[in-house]
Amino acid sequence: MDKIVILDFGSQYNQLIARRVRELGVYSEVVPFNVDLEELKKDDVKGIILSGGPNSVYDEDSPKIDKELFSLKPVLGICYGMQITQSMFGGKVSPSEKREYGKSQLRVLKENEILKDVKDESTVWMSHGDHVDQLSPEFDLLGDTDSCFAVAKHKELPIYNLQFHPEVTHSEYGSQIIKNFVLGVCNASQDWNMGNYIEKTVEQIREQVQDKQVILGLSGGVDSSVAAVLVHKAIGDQLTCIFVDTGLMRKDEGKKVMDLYGEHFHMNIKRVDAVDLFLDNLKGVTEPEAKRKIIGRDFIEVFNAEKAKMKDAEFLAQGTIYPDVIESTSIKGPSSTIKSHHNVGGLPEEMQFELVEPLRELFKDEVRQVGIELGIPEHMVMRHPFPGPGLGIRVIEEVTKDKVKILQEADDIFINALMEEGLYDQTSQAFVTLLPCKTVGVMGDNRTYEYVAAIRSVNTSDFMTAHFSRLPFDFLDSVATKIINEVRGINRVVYDITSKPPGTIEWE
Repeated sequence: MDKIVILDFGSQYNQLIARRVRELGVYSEVVPFNVDLEELKKDDVKGIILSGGPNSVYDEDSPKIDKELFSLKPVLGICYGMQITQSMFGGKVSPSEKREYGKSQLRVLKENEILKDVKDESTVWMSHGDHVDQLSPEFDLLGDTDSCFAVAKHKELPIYNLQFHPEVTHSEYGSQIIKNFVLGVCNASQDWNMGNYIEKTVEQIREQVQDKQVILGLSGGVDSSVAAVLVHKAIGDQLTCIFVDTGLMRKDEGKKVMDLYGEHFHMNIKRVDAVDLFLDNLKGVTEPEAKRKIIGRDFIEVFNAEKAKMKDAEFLAQGTIYPDVIESTSIKGPSSTIKSHHNVGGLPEEMQFELVEPLRELFKDEVRQVGIELGIPEHMVMRHPFPGPGLGIRVIEEVTKDKVKILQEADDIFINALMEEGLYDQTSQAFVTLLPCKTVGVMGDNRTYEYVAAIRSVNTSDFMTAHFSRLPFDFLDSVATKIINEVRGINRVVYDITSKPPGTIEWE
């Protein structure tokens, strides 16, 4: 299968580049910038993309590459990728007088296949503190903006440079430029699709597992659910799923998981009631990171205890997806850690399993496609993201059984209302958060003093940035009224209109 390799220089947009390539039906892979050149020489590699990054090429410890790379395959350098290319070919890179972040106007100066079907003037997205102020004499300038050289091409070799980011949706013709490079310059075959992926993966699982037993931690989330159904398709009753009921899930989540995957798909599922354990250990804990660590630790302990009862299990199946792989193999490590990953942490090293990770090559949207192909109901596959710690981080500050119950009821009302009004699929992530404060209210002739619920709904294409959803006021009015009337313990509802950045999507 043809593929495009993306060299990781630490850009926050690496995953977007890979996704844009895959959207064209071509497999893409993100690897560290110092990957062995022999890997790039392989026949299945049709092109190389140099990502952006936070470094300056003139810094002593900035990422460096071997110039031989440019003679191997067609190369597209983006942002830092352009700057390192220019510096290696005799151009000059300097700090910009003013860091450029945001929209800019690209002017096409010279026709070229990389700019095929791109208008003479269009909007592009910039994010750089350095720029090329002297282009290599071996390159032709194809496009510029008011502030920088924006597009360039080597006069003889298939090497292209972009100062802007074509992978983000703000770049008007960015997807077209990536298409021109991948399909036009690299002539890559469009042989990446989910039907073929399922067939190939089922064969690989059977070959790996043979007649051995496999266990899987099933949470009911999209990743673990799709992984479970895919592994079950391959090996049937050799798979046993362990569903740990933490008490921190959506309303009636446990029953829905058992009904769908146990009854409908006829999978072996063991449900473990650990509600009291989790809630007892969260008593008095208010700090978000502390709550995450407790929930992750307890999950591992429960799972470990259940595994010990299954002496014949030699394989552990996990819903690891490609963004997790990219993050764990990044040469520089994840950028700034804003909060621990929402998924529950990895299992201890002393648990000696061989891993089965059928989704480790897929992005989230591809995982959903696989789920649909496997026959998982669309309303389950297309569910909004739900954090691994669950409602433990949506009950702000201390978590109690009563607060969780109140939040489950309020959240259920909001989500069902979104679905009934046809708004659920128009939003990317929606939920209710229970705030740690109470306010005075009046219900009938009585004074109340109860909790505040915050409705949160965002729209995003990549979850790296997000805007609050412009839900109709009449809808919000109806939801707030229903929550206050039907959920004992809430007497005030507010709507969160914070975008990301500066906020995060979850409150904790």
